[in-house]
Amino acid sequence: MSDKEFVQLKKTFSLLLEKFKLIEEQGGSTHELNKELNSALNKIEENLDGVDINETLLEREPNDLESIKKLRPATKFKYQNNISKKDYRKKLEGAFIGRMAGCTLGAPVELWDISKMEMLASENDQKFPPIEFWNYIPFMNDRRYKISKMSEYTKNDMQGVPVDDDIVYTILNLLLLEKFGMKFSTEDVSKIWLEYLPYACTAEEVTLNNLRNGFDWSLAGMKDNPYNEWIGAAIRADAFGYACPGNPERAAELAYRDAFLSHRRNGIYGEMFWAAAVSGAFLVDDPMEAVKIGLTEIPSECRLAHAVKWALANLEKIKDYKSARELLDTKFPGMSWVHTINNACATIFGMWLGGSNFTKTIGATVAIGLDNDCNAATAGSILGAINGIVKIDKHWFENFNNQIKTYIIGEEVFNIDDVLTRFERIAFSHTEE
Repeated sequence: MSDKEFVQLKKTFSLLLEKFKLIEEQGGSTHELNKELNSALNKIEENLDGVDINETLLEREPNDLESIKKLRPATKFKYQNNISKKDYRKKLEGAFIGRMAGCTLGAPVELWDISKMEMLASENDQKFPPIEFWNYIPFMNDRRYKISKMSEYTKNDMQGVPVDDDIVYTILNLLLLEKFGMKFSTEDVSKIWLEYLPYACTAEEVTLNNLRNGFDWSLAGMKDNPYNEWIGAAIRADAFGYACPGNPERAAELAYRDAFLSHRRNGIYGEMFWAAAVSGAFLVDDPMEAVKIGLTEIPSECRLAHAVKWALANLEKIKDYKSARELLDTKFPGMSWVHTINNACATIFGMWLGGSNFTKTIGATVAIGLDNDCNAATAGSILGAINGIVKIDKHWFENFNNQIKTYIIGEEVFNIDDVLTRFERIAFSHTEE
């Protein structure tokens, strides 16, 4: 199916459902038609297993780590164990604060159209792309992840880092490393999820439910999971970059073990790519260099690698957030707004527009749209690791009050300084492993 055909199919289904709804609202019955439709859809779903797979592409996109390693580029980034604890701490603080700032800026407008974000900025009498947290956002009393009110994401009502899965998984993987060490297994990841996650989204939700229903960890990410190339694994990458500064290969391997629980193919590579990029960011001066380091840890001919190389080759075409989004929509028509591939490119474009300026980076990344809280979190993490905390304006974190809210079972509040110390302990305790 071509991209154009896929877009048309989505429109057809959407229109059909609206027609069903209208008939019911006007007193008619679609019961028999609904039975007929469900029967046809069930038959199509059964036949999906028999659809021919592109074997050539499959060979370029394996799911096992050893095959992935064999398909990486020949040129590798050499591990540099020369970062001091003092420098690491400043860069780690920049990375972690940068991640939380980018996420918190993007969370209220996650998946919004550009025009809708521009309208919100206008209503707030604020600049766009944003250069500070929002003054006001709709539905201020609604709760995100059942915990933080939407008002808590605004600059005047913010008291601590409000809850978001992009931050939760960073901390969850800290708990994973502390409990099982650097040699943790994917089975250990499943144990952490069952112990600490009350709920999840998309691929993670399917996997968590499968685990709870007794599926083995090796199969939990495959059963009824059409989301296993979406961005959910990529947002879990940063903790492994923090734990392995300057060692992208090891960071990517840890990310692989985490990603395999819920994702496959490019979903796995997304987490490996960003873990390696974050790790490399501790030692480079340019976000694009961190991106290139990320490419060294995934199969060179996979779809994600091709997309990233396309993004790097088209940077000069990007003049602002609108041109970036237009290029993305043209390149990836019909692709989910929460897919690993298009969002990786959006993050790269946001970092390109921001250059070495933290505010411009997370602002542009949010403005581009797609899964923009995830993307701004990643962009903020990488630029924070490059520049350190000293180059992040205080207005991005002064209201964090050294506190993070989460939905982790039994661990609902974390102290930022304590999290940094715990990551530092891990990063400097495994050199000989």
